[in-house]
Amino acid sequence: CLGTSILTDSDSFQDVVVKIERPTYHKPFLGGFKNRITGVEFYNAGSQTIPKTRPDKGIQLFCRETQTVFEKNKPQQTKNTTSTQMTKIGLYVSNMTDKLVSPGKYLTAEEYHKRRLEAVIVLQTYFRRWHAINVVQNLREEKRLRLAWEAQEELRRKKEKEEKLRREHERRLNPKTKEDFELLYHALQLWKQEETERINRTLTGAERKAAFCGLLEQEAQLIASIGRHKLNADEENQQKATLRFLAKCAQPKRWKAYDGKITEMDTQYTLRARELFEIYRSISMNDIPKDERIDVLLTLRRTVKEHECKLTWEIVELIDREVDLMSREVKECNLEGLRKRICTLFLQYIKTPKFNPEVARILKVPPDPLKLYKNVNFCHSCENYLPSTEFSVPANSRTIGRCRLCCKLDNEARQREAFLKHKLILENLRKSEADYQDDAKIVFLVQHQDLQYMIENIWGCQSALSACSDLYELVMVRWDKQREWSPWNTILLTKDEADAHLRLCNLQEAYEAAFIHRIKHKHIRAKNYFAQIPAMASFLHRSDNQANAN
Repeated sequence: CLGTSILTDSDSFQDVVVKIERPTYHKPFLGGFKNRITGVEFYNAGSQTIPKTRPDKGIQLFCRETQTVFEKNKPQQTKNTTSTQMTKIGLYVSNMTDKLVSPGKYLTAEEYHKRRLEAVIVLQTYFRRWHAINVVQNLREEKRLRLAWEAQEELRRKKEKEEKLRREHERRLNPKTKEDFELLYHALQLWKQEETERINRTLTGAERKAAFCGLLEQEAQLIASIGRHKLNADEENQQKATLRFLAKCAQPKRWKAYDGKITEMDTQYTLRARELFEIYRSISMNDIPKDERIDVLLTLRRTVKEHECKLTWEIVELIDREVDLMSREVKECNLEGLRKRICTLFLQYIKTPKFNPEVARILKVPPDPLKLYKNVNFCHSCENYLPSTEFSVPANSRTIGRCRLCCKLDNEARQREAFLKHKLILENLRKSEADYQDDAKIVFLVQHQDLQYMIENIWGCQSALSACSDLYELVMVRWDKQREWSPWNTILLTKDEADAHLRLCNLQEAYEAAFIHRIKHKHIRAKNYFAQIPAMASFLHRSDNQANAN
């Protein structure tokens, strides 16, 4: 409410109470204006009274206009009456601007539509010609790109083959690893077989025996040459293995944080291991100046004198002897044996957990003798007790058998087979199975002997599609990529064929029934072979249950 005074007479006022009702609805904007000088805005007044609402009868009503009125817009042409003035008596109208219009040929509806159809056909002809030109150009471009890609792939394969041959040639000339010497012995065996066949084919009697004696002498000379290369490679590999071992001890502690960053931390033990590693690497170097050599020896002397024992006393004695001989200008070639003794004793010092605590977690022989009784097996060939990691146990083996070293020696003396290709196939297979991240287990139980049996006896050492027999180009992949790899769910293909095979969604539509039947037959042969192995039997039953469920 609002109170106000109203003038009733000339001298009297009357107080009046004005009741203001607040609107319950939003008033519409009815226009207004604005003072351009002061900026004050004025709006047109609206009624304060609330519109009267109709009483609710409980029935939904519609107005008659809404029910009956339909609006339609239709153009109309109205009449327009005009007149024309013509020349007559007493009136002249000029015809200079007149036009003579003559009627053309009358065109029927059929003729009109026929002419339209002919025009459409002409347009379609030109459009189809333009579309055909574009299709042909696209096909020509795709063909050019395809031919360029094929030429590039052919060049890549040629370079890879040349590089592979060069590496094999280099590995045979300068063998360094176990696989290199396997290739050498395998090549020696192939050469021996070829020479034996040639002698049997061409010679008889005494000449044949003399040729075999000469062949035996040549084989012995080649074996001796390979043995000399092996001694040099073992010495070099031993030095590299020692440096890798010490570098591993000197590495800082690493762990991955929640944000994926790698954190490194050095402890007092890793710093001690790094210090010893740097000293060992310095005293192992050759052709360093005399002054630097003396500084390294003195640093080594101070380091080992921190602990008093028989080993450190011997190292200090050898260091003093070398320093004394160097002061007397003794030639370096006469000091090689002394320096090797110092390196050997200092390496023994580094491998002692009492002097280098970080080495305890890397040593193969644990400091606690009780741990030696775990996972130790007896080799009946060399009659040594070795850890289980030194035995290569095939999946079909029921006993531990011989250690890896004895197997290698027997292979070099008798069969001289090269397992490098099968090991590469198994390594690639394990990497591809690890990428699936579906907890595959069978592939890690299979050894290279089992894979060799599958490749040679079941798959015939060739691709199932192209019959390619180069084992360097072959890989093993899953036959059904939705199931775990197993000897009864695999296929041997080239690398390009394997990539195309893994992109398939439906094997039944991609391959012919005869090819699928041939692959299934190979899977059945693999099942029959591996079903005899107790460790594989459980996986075989599980895969059968999964296949039946699918």
